[in-house]
Amino acid sequence: MRLLTVLFGLFSFFLTIHAFQEPIPEVQAAASSALKHYFPNSRAYDGPTKVAPKPTPIATPKVQAANAGAFWLEQIAHQGISAFGPGGYTVFRNVKDFGAKGDGVTDDTAAIQNAIASGGRCGQGCASSSTTPALVYFPSGTYMISNSIVDYYNTMLIGNPNDLPTLKATAGFNNNNGGWMIDGDPYYTANLNWVSTNVFLRQVRNFNIDMTNVAANKNMAGIHWPTAQATSLQNIVFQMSAASGTQHVGIFIESGSAGFISDLIFNGGLVGANVGNQQFTMRNLTFNNAVTAINQLWDWSFTYKSISINNCQIGIDLSAGGSSAQNVGSILFVDSSISNTGIGVKTAYTSSSQPATAGSLILENVVLNNVQTAVQNNGATALNGGSTTIAGWGQGHRYTPNGPSSFSGTITPNSRPAGLLSGNKYYERSKPQYNGLPVSSFKSARSAGAKGDGNTDDTTALQNVINSAASAGQVVFIDAGTYKITKTITIPPGAKIVGEAFPVLMSSGSFFNDMNNPQPVIKVGSSSGQAGQVEWSDCLVSTQGAQAGAILIEWNLAAPGGSPSGMWDVHTRVGGFAGSNLQVAQCAKTPGNGNVNTNCIAAFQLMHVTSGATNLYLENNWLWTADHDFDSSDNSQITIYSGRGLSIESTNGNIWLSGTGVEHNVYYQYQLAHTKNIYMGFIQTETPYYQPTPNALQPFTPVASRYDPDFASSCSGQSGNCAAAWGLRILDSSAVYVYGAGLYSFFNDYDTTCSNQGGSENCQQNIFSIESSSDVHVYNLATIGAQNMITEDGNSLAKYSDNINVFPEVIAQFNT
Repeated sequence: MRLLTVLFGLFSFFLTIHAFQEPIPEVQAAASSALKHYFPNSRAYDGPTKVAPKPTPIATPKVQAANAGAFWLEQIAHQGISAFGPGGYTVFRNVKDFGAKGDGVTDDTAAIQNAIASGGRCGQGCASSSTTPALVYFPSGTYMISNSIVDYYNTMLIGNPNDLPTLKATAGFNNNNGGWMIDGDPYYTANLNWVSTNVFLRQVRNFNIDMTNVAANKNMAGIHWPTAQATSLQNIVFQMSAASGTQHVGIFIESGSAGFISDLIFNGGLVGANVGNQQFTMRNLTFNNAVTAINQLWDWSFTYKSISINNCQIGIDLSAGGSSAQNVGSILFVDSSISNTGIGVKTAYTSSSQPATAGSLILENVVLNNVQTAVQNNGATALNGGSTTIAGWGQGHRYTPNGPSSFSGTITPNSRPAGLLSGNKYYERSKPQYNGLPVSSFKSARSAGAKGDGNTDDTTALQNVINSAASAGQVVFIDAGTYKITKTITIPPGAKIVGEAFPVLMSSGSFFNDMNNPQPVIKVGSSSGQAGQVEWSDCLVSTQGAQAGAILIEWNLAAPGGSPSGMWDVHTRVGGFAGSNLQVAQCAKTPGNGNVNTNCIAAFQLMHVTSGATNLYLENNWLWTADHDFDSSDNSQITIYSGRGLSIESTNGNIWLSGTGVEHNVYYQYQLAHTKNIYMGFIQTETPYYQPTPNALQPFTPVASRYDPDFASSCSGQSGNCAAAWGLRILDSSAVYVYGAGLYSFFNDYDTTCSNQGGSENCQQNIFSIESSSDVHVYNLATIGAQNMITEDGNSLAKYSDNINVFPEVIAQFNT
């Protein structure tokens, strides 16, 4: 992964690809400025308070009765295990079992930290781990916090959604460690403990985070969250001082490669979201009475959807770095509103600002109410405010389809298909938590006979519990563990499945190892076009050893128009974890050697949406073929072969992708074939690090019926690394709407010279192909390492050298 690391003491900020480091002056300046300004007292973390201080005189809140708003997750039997972890390891932890009181008086800092850390987990000095997952549960109550709570690797912090627990800072809260109530990546030394672009498998949801005890002029933040893929914040309320001179911040992110955030409310504060990261999807955020709602420290591209900004001085500030050295690559702001705010969007963009395409901005369907200035560019009004709706407005470079042309002004918004909409906005739905159901509505996989020990064949037990629960209208609870699967599991219509701490559904054996006869590991719907709806959340699908014919997820269901199926926080992970037999010992990288280790051909395809499937909502899904080993001490790189990423072949379409990523597959990451009515925002890809040694013609053979590229026509007459994986390929399709895309190629045979900033961008020739397709619309396309940003029917439409940005190249608007 592309690594962005803050060297905290020296404020030296580097772009890092594992062991490779290259300074990025723009990002260095942005991070340095932000850290000095917002958290001037930060220093190396010195741990939670060991002895509870005398209670601070505060008003005692009314604590509801213990049975008020009961949540099934608190009541269900917890039998989860770590199949390849320490003996006797406990996955589920209730903070009250570790001594936390939640009474609004007792300092619960040490108890909560103990709940997170116990069991020899991946904390200080640990690079990452797949063997020590934890779900740390907070019952309703008010938990007094006097120091940072460190959120360990592979941890889910979950509160009761029926009666949100409050984490309340004491008046004397220690801000010498950064002043972050939840610290997702502490500075034990000058560096972040976990390299931020390798911080995976994290969730924080269902909390009130209250800073109002702390003096307004004290620097602090609710959550420090420099993270990467397969992470999320959901259903959190931040209470900050709104007094004059407030220094409170809701969330602070200075680095990473994320990611997804949804359903947050920020009340008060200097800044609601103070953020810098490669890319992000942020959806359904509300900001009330902040000085600045969103302060963009830096980025490559962010997609903001369904944002509500109310009574702030500035809505979104993109001006970091100034017009001569902009730090913000691009921003998309869609289906949102700004009310009673002085400046809606503040940028440093001008006709001569640098880099040339930095500060790219797209506004679509944005409702203004009493906004003085809608867009301000470098101190000048670019778009007047008032009370109106901005149908479409933007700035940056445009291709329609030829270009580039620079623009700053009104644009024609996309003509949205009715099937993709709810009202006049794109459909969206947050992950269900089933918090209205009693515990009797859940069936445990382990109680039904599955072992989850990574050794027992759990195929029959899993199939039986899924079938019986669906028939009874119940929810399957897959306890934490690793479930070995030797034949296809079919999820029937009506099924609802939720995992505990990302249980692993792992294919194994000869049934899945014939690339000439591929088989799905998990099949949703028995046949393409079967009618019905399924909801599935919080699971990992993986393979063990050579699995050259494994299709990890095949989606067949045709859901009704008003009730799409959904898949939230379900990820594929091929290789790089304990028990996979696809780690450094088996599949170490071999730069310069194009011979394929057939024992490391680990998947045929990550996910296939078949022709008869329709009405499917995908959110925060990371389909990953591993580039490194989770359980090596230095995240050692490995070479794993997976043929294909996500292919959508739905004839009728109506497919939504919200905050998804697909990485390191041989032929393509995303492919849309013979489909229509597709919403994608934000999508992120990486090309396999080993290509072109071998290139994309090995080790798989193109299958015409699966619309595989053979690279014959697309590479005709081209030199360089042409037979390389597509980031996005659109074939014989229409009505495709991409609301932010990051298509990245960092390596050429494990060498990053080809993607160095200011270099030749020749890791591969092409990365985004449009073939025999129409009505394709893309906002904020960011590419790295590719000579041609867009090709159509084999012809280059956009060169990287025409669209230089902060690190990637960016096109703000593209239409066929």
